[in-house]
Amino acid sequence: MNDLELSKEIITILKKNKIESIESLTNLERSDLKKLSLTNSQINQIIIKLQLNGFDLKKAKRSVK
Repeated sequence: MNDLELSKEIITILKKNKIESIESLTNLERSDLKKLSLTNSQINQIIIKLQLNGFDLKKAKRSVK
């Protein structure tokens, strides 16, 4: 998780919610992060840092009609 160089505030919120690895973070969707009270700016920072390290958030499944 330190490899992502996220702000201390973001790391504190993630650790409070038992998200302590990149793997557990990449299993989350953007909506999951919103539920943790992260701001859009913080979520965008997480996404950018993940992508710079070759990772991404889990994509929301969309229903096909």
